[in-house]
Amino acid sequence: MNTKNKFDQAVADARRASDQRELGYREQALKLYPHICGRCCREFDRKNLHELTVHHRDHDHDNNPSDGSNWELLCLYCHDNEHQRQTEARQGNTASDDGKRDTATFNPFADLKSMLNSKD
Repeated sequence: MNTKNKFDQAVADARRASDQRELGYREQALKLYPHICGRCCREFDRKNLHELTVHHRDHDHDNNPSDGSNWELLCLYCHDNEHQRQTEARQGNTASDDGKRDTATFNPFADLKSMLNSKD
């Protein structure tokens, strides 16, 4: 077996293991919690249950206590938003010590009134 085939096999095995692990804790979480997003409160039923994900509060996918204390059910959108918030926090895009957030300084509408008036 050459190196490429070994690599492909290792990736396939890792994906399969991840899918199996996810099925285990996802099924447990769906039994423990109501089928409602913990952030936006959107309700899920049999038709759209695949859009409800399990979020690990400590971001450790291997920390899966059977009581569900590290899980919360989030819809795809809220789950993506939560991970984006974590990414931004790691990059330092959080509130500074004085409580003020770093914000964008460009305001495309700052001079809108004069731009509209100049076209008249």
